[in-house]
Formats: sequence, C-alpha cells, structure tokens
Amino acid sequence: MVFSPVPLIKLLILRAQYLSMIIAVNTQTLLKDRLEGLGSFTDEILSRMVRNHPEHKFVFIFDRDWDPSFIYADNVLPVKTVLPSRHPFLWYWRFEYSIPSILSKYKADIFLSTDGYMPLHPKVRTYNVIHDIGFVHQPKSQPFLTSKYYNRYFPLFADRATRLGTVSEYSKADIVKTWGISPDNIDVIYNGVKTVFKPMDDAEQQQVRDRISDGCPYFLFVGSLNQRKNVEGLLRAFDKFKEDVGSNHKLVIVGECMWSMSSIDHTLEHMRHADEVVFLGRLNAPDLQSVVASSQALVLVSFLEGFGVPLVEAMNCDVPVITSNCTSMPEVAGDAGLLVNPHSDDDIANALKRMASDEKLRAQLVANAKVQRQKFSWDKSAVDLWNGIERMMQ
Repeated sequence: MVFSPVPLIKLLILRAQYLSMIIAVNTQTLLKDRLEGLGSFTDEILSRMVRNHPEHKFVFIFDRDWDPSFIYADNVLPVKTVLPSRHPFLWYWRFEYSIPSILSKYKADIFLSTDGYMPLHPKVRTYNVIHDIGFVHQPKSQPFLTSKYYNRYFPLFADRATRLGTVSEYSKADIVKTWGISPDNIDVIYNGVKTVFKPMDDAEQQQVRDRISDGCPYFLFVGSLNQRKNVEGLLRAFDKFKEDVGSNHKLVIVGECMWSMSSIDHTLEHMRHADEVVFLGRLNAPDLQSVVASSQALVLVSFLEGFGVPLVEAMNCDVPVITSNCTSMPEVAGDAGLLVNPHSDDDIANALKRMASDEKLRAQLVANAKVQRQKFSWDKSAVDLWNGIERMMQ
C-alpha cells in the first residue's frame, strides 16, 4: 500500500488552525452597570474563556462604545458596528450586514453568540446560545415587533447554527420539540451565580429589613416585570395571604418593567394590602445580595423560565425558595424549592403561609440547597461552553 501524505498534511493544517483560532463574539449585551440575564451570562463566561484560552484571539463585536472592564485580557480585540442594535430593524442590519463584514475583515474562524442572534447565512462555523423560547409560547409577553422578529428569525438561527447551547434540560427539550433540532446538536450550559451572593448574619439582615421593610419580614421577587413572570398572580396571592394570616410580612419586588406596567398597576388598584408591597426597581449585585440574603423566602412563580437565576442566588444566600412546578424551575430548584402551580393564586398563597410559619420547612429547604447549588458555577459553565465549541470543530 502506498502512503499518501495529503490527508496528514490537511490534518496538520486543521490542527494548526485550531491551536490558534480567531473567535468573533457577539457582545451587544455587555453594557456597563446594565447587565441583564443575557449580559451576565456573556460577561461571566467570556471573562473566563478568554483567560483560559490565551492561544486564541477573540474579536468582541459591540454595538456601541465599550467599557474597558469588558476587555478581559490581551487576546481580546474590541470592534464596534456603526449603529446601535436596539430595535428589530437594527438587529436585522447588524446581523445581516455589519457582522458578516467584520467576520470577513478579521478572517474569523468561529462566530460565537451568547444571546441567540446570528447571521442567517454564516460563512464560518457558528455556536449560538438560545436561552429559552418563551416567545413562542407567550408571544404577547414581548412588544409586537420584537415578538415578530423572534418568532420569524430565531427558528432559522437555530436551524443554521453549526451547534447550539441552551441553559437547561427543559429548554433543550423545548427547542427539540418545537423546532425539530437534533438533541445531539445541543449542549446544556447551566447559569452560575456571582460570588457576592452569600449568607448574612442576623444583625446584618435586620439592618436591611429596617431600611426597606420597616423592620418586618418579607417575601422577595426578583426579575423583569413582564407577563410571563406572573407578578400579578404573586400580588393577588400575597393579598390573600395577608387577609388569611394577618401577619406583618411585606412583599418586596426587585426589577424593571420591560415595556408595560398596566396589568400590574391594575392588580395593585384592586388589592387591599397594596401598601405592603415595596418596589425597589433595579439593584446592582451587592445591593441585591443584601436584599436577597435578608428575605424570608424568594418567590419566583413564573409561567415559564429557561433557567431562573434568582433561585440559585437565593440558594447561595441560604434563603428558601417558592417556585413554579413547570418548565425549568423544578430542574433548577430540585429539593431546595417549595413547588406551586403558578396558575393557582390559592396554591401560591398557601405556600406563603407555610413558609411564614414553618421554621422546620425553611431549615430543610436551606439544607437541601447547600447540595443543589453545587451544580451551578460560572467556572463550570465556561468549561461546558468551550467543550461545545470543541465538539463543533471536530
């Protein structure tokens, strides 16, 4: 048999390319002091990835002037598209024209997107993280044009990406069932939690309660104020809890309105105990940690979550959680959560009663959380995403 060096030469060339790749990254979610869920995922994973892999060059594609804190290492080259990407029409322009031009200019080997957006006709291998597809099941939870864009283009993005990542087994199964993507082509990359989230002693907790809830114990909601978070159901359940129990508990709500507060305002107008609800708006991580760690329980009773980061933040603060018995939330909470039907105000109210009165239950949930929270770390998430990229390159 005659030995041919051609396949070996090709293999060596491919290996050399892999040893030093140019990885272009969609970094439009990296906004200083405004890291939402997608932005935190991007920040935490990229900050580790670029340091873990100094052999590769990363081209970060921003849509506006970037903050220097996001240039994590010397192997990061920041560039900016001409127009900011904050509207469906501008999303289309960014990913169909601006980014393909940048990929060509910098001779990228890979395009990585951590928020689901990508070019429709990528000419390089593309790894795309789609966190959840709640917009398919609840299209009215987004502004009209945003919903139309997501439902028109994200199925195409999923189909045309070389490989996909998502943040829970639930979301993976949902993508497979809804869009027919092969499960073998999807990696599960859990969210992690910032190290700032940790328990506080009793005196510190009381100081926080004195500041935000008149010294009273409180239940806590953390998240954006949109329809799928079921804030209205939580408000009604809290009102029923107050009527039935008559305790001094308050409900503290942390988060910003996504696009309309009308349904929440309407619910508040019909509550008897609306004055016991405290809205704190958006908080930075250190302030949020103190509010979480000082709560009696975190309550996340959404209709749909791709993951549910506040659950893990609470678990790391030794705070028990009440959460929904659907989508990803049982997966994330495990035995550390008291599960409820989010469509039943009575079920939520009864969970509030149990959490307020049953110290043994709270202690057991916290003990269970010490085990469950070990599943979630940003270090592991960064490794998992990189392993997905390696599988894509094989």
